[in-house]
Amino acid sequence: MRITKIGHCCLVIEEGGIKIITDPGAWTTAQNEEKNINIILITHEHQDHFHIDSLKTVLKNNPQAKIITNDDVGKILEKEKIAYTLLEDGGSKTFHNILIGGFGKEHAYIYKTVPQVINTGYFISNRFFYPGDSFYKPPKPVEILALPVAGPWMKISEAIDYALALKPKHAFPVHDGMLKFFGPFHSQPQKILKDANINFFIPKDRETFEL
Repeated sequence: MRITKIGHCCLVIEEGGIKIITDPGAWTTAQNEEKNINIILITHEHQDHFHIDSLKTVLKNNPQAKIITNDDVGKILEKEKIAYTLLEDGGSKTFHNILIGGFGKEHAYIYKTVPQVINTGYFISNRFFYPGDSFYKPPKPVEILALPVAGPWMKISEAIDYALALKPKHAFPVHDGMLKFFGPFHSQPQKILKDANINFFIPKDRETFEL
């Protein structure tokens, strides 16, 4: 499996000759240049994960791509007359011989004044789990984890404990776009997870790696 981190929560995952892109949001633009995308996964409707103008550009460049998402995002897509396939918690579908499962029902709690939305994490090929904005624990082993590390809905201690609970073989940070405004910020999870034999590594934007 080849994974390229575009930035924040936008990833390009290549598996079995198929290219999957996750959460083309407003905090990145490089997704607008990607070609040969087969599947677009959208975990929830927040702008840093789902930017409609960017999505339209991705679809223009990749007219063959299928969008996979939940009902909240789907309602927005319907208004834009954009087709999608519904995949939510407990469901699974095979696309181009790639098994994708949906896990989790709600975005992590932010505050009582912030409307709750559906958040669906996606498990790809029984290896890679991208939870979106949640710390949902899927009921099966996770080999590769896209680990959220920063945001208004979490603390770094929760991210570390989440990784320790799932015990993936590999983990790398996502949901970290806001951290570009700060100094070094990955030192604690890197040290603690290393001691737990979890290979936590920090890819640069546009860097591709194989696992």
